This record gives sequence, C-alpha cells and structure tokens, in this order.
Amino acid sequence: MQQHLVVVFANGNCILNDLSNSPLSFRTIWISDTHLGTPGARVDELLHFLKHTQSETLYLVGDIIDGWQLKKRFFWPQKHNDVIQKILRKARNGTKVIYIPGNHDEAAREYIDYSFGEVEIHMDYIHHTSTGEKLWVVHGDLFDNVIKHARWLAYLGDFAYVSLLRANRLINTIRQLLKLPYWSFSQYLKHKVKSAVSFISAFETAMVTETRRRDCDGVVCGHIHKPEIREIDGIRYYNDGDWVESVTAMVEHHDGSIEIINWANMAGAEPVSNAMMPAVGSS
Repeated sequence: MQQHLVVVFANGNCILNDLSNSPLSFRTIWISDTHLGTPGARVDELLHFLKHTQSETLYLVGDIIDGWQLKKRFFWPQKHNDVIQKILRKARNGTKVIYIPGNHDEAAREYIDYSFGEVEIHMDYIHHTSTGEKLWVVHGDLFDNVIKHARWLAYLGDFAYVSLLRANRLINTIRQLLKLPYWSFSQYLKHKVKSAVSFISAFETAMVTETRRRDCDGVVCGHIHKPEIREIDGIRYYNDGDWVESVTAMVEHHDGSIEIINWANMAGAEPVSNAMMPAVGSS
C-alpha cells in the first residue's frame, strides 16, 4: 500500500508526497526562530521538516540558537545538535544556506560576511523570486523599539515569554493525551491581548516603511513569531513564523508563488494510505 505525507499550507491547500520518493522540492525555504538550546524548541517537527523538504536556497532568518537562554542555563540535547548537522549536510550537498542572525543569536553578527561550513552569514540579504520579485530578507529585531531602546525590558519580556511557553507545553501534553491536535496557547493570547496586537501592527508598519525605502517589492522576516503573508500599502509583507509556537516555514515554489507551510502535528504522525487521502487543493 502506497503511503503519503500530507502537507497543509496556511491557506488551507494541501499536497501529498509519496514517502518512497524524494523530499518535497521548493525553490526557496525560509525558517526562523527555532530557538535551539531551549526546551520549547520543536525539534522533532523541525527535524522531520528538514528530512522531508529540499530547496535550492535555505534562509535561516535569525534566532536559530537561543544564546540568551543558553547563558542562563545550558540545554543542548542531541536532537538540537542533529538539526545543526542536518543543515550543514544540506549545505555540503549543494543547497545555498544563508544565515541572518537575530537578537537571540546576535553573537554570530561578529562574523557577518564570513562563511562557515559553506553557510554564508549576512546581516540581511536581497532575494529575487523566479517571477522577479525583489525581497529584502532580515530578522527584524532592529525594528523592534523594545529591543532598540529598552533592552532590559526585552530581557524581562523574554522571561515572561519562556514562562508562557512552559504553559503552552503543558497544555499540549494534555491535548496529546486526549488525542487532540497541537494548539498554541501563546499564539491565542497574541491575537486577544490588545497591546500584543498593537505591537505586531507597529512592527509590520516599520518593516514595510524600511522595505519601501530600500526600493524592494517585499520583506521576509521573523522575530515576532506570527506567520503572515499580506500586502501593506503596496509592499508584500512575509513573516515565516517560528518553531516554538507556530511551527511554520515560508516556501517559494518553483513558479515563484510563496506560501506559509504549517508543520505542526507532522512529526510522529502516521502516514496516510491511498484509501485515507483527503481531497487536494491546488497550491
């Protein structure tokens, strides 16, 4: 019986991939905010994603390793190391890997414009899609007023956020026992708390303003852990999400179309057989 991997995009479309064949192929993949080195990192899903996808270019858009938390408490299980090794293996096998550090892995900014293990390190980057769209790729923390002007408040917020992620893990452990799918409590609060909504809106506006100043068609960023694709005042705003709450990546198909891919509930899930396959929407 042939088995398939069902991949669901944020717009509701899904595609099926025969597990006996090669991984899902994309022109470009963007991932950010994996926060390796913390208990909240969704490494099972991330390893599963890296195993079942391939691309010509892979962007690591910041906060890949959480230096802030590692300074407080060293936490580095083997699976976190496996993620790094899998990325390096992709680079050795011909994938162009571009690493753009964020605020949690800002130590890597000391090595801007260097290459390590065939991984290029840049402060930001200009990506051209296959349709000619010019995209500015940057983590986004430099356009976060809390990071820029009140670093102590950012550290305080990070402590609160880590506590929120602990609650998130507890809730989803219970949901897993009840055979319920993954649900992000922290994402739910972001959508409900007025101050969080205002912060996200201000961040998006700042990113779009700078993108226009740089004469780009759009921006791809991370930082705020809120996956999004939309047009703001004529500028395309893309946020690839994260791998602690949303469990999402941004992908460019070979035809130049860009989508958010949701990998929550994928790792450890049983593959479906032909008899179980749902209707497939075009992507």
